[in-house]
Amino acid sequence: MPPKPKLNVHSFPRPPLLERTPRHLQIKWDGVVVADTKDAYWVLETTHPPTYYLPRASLSPSVTLTAIPNKTSYCEWKGQATYHTLTHPQGQTTVANKIWSYEAPTPPFRPIAGYLSFYASAVPWECFVDGERVQPQEGDFYGGWVTAELEGRMKGGPGTWGW
Repeated sequence: MPPKPKLNVHSFPRPPLLERTPRHLQIKWDGVVVADTKDAYWVLETTHPPTYYLPRASLSPSVTLTAIPNKTSYCEWKGQATYHTLTHPQGQTTVANKIWSYEAPTPPFRPIAGYLSFYASAVPWECFVDGERVQPQEGDFYGGWVTAELEGRMKGGPGTWGW
């Protein structure tokens, strides 16, 4: 299979673009697949790696997802985000604040209402795009997934806050 063409994050649009993506997205936790889909969306925004939004139906029935009461943030483009706790299939481990959704997004982002986005950083799970394990976007504010096809300096690291 030929290598994927490079995607320069500086050519991504602002305001962000929401598109369906047929890419195979997986999230594994202790080797257990907790989410798996080829029916997702990605958001592309200037200087950011893609942020993926997975349908709730992609979650394994063996995990428990719970909204965190009164835990929200606000995106100027998508609206108010809700945060969630995920409980491991064996029920002994939970992770909070590393999954978010937009239950009532702004009109341009309505297709992702209820879809879930997962941070790839500082969590016990691993995220994959088409079989490639992703690297997390630098910093603790953004949730982009970095793959080998991306190029260009990305927001999130030291010295990039004011971009």
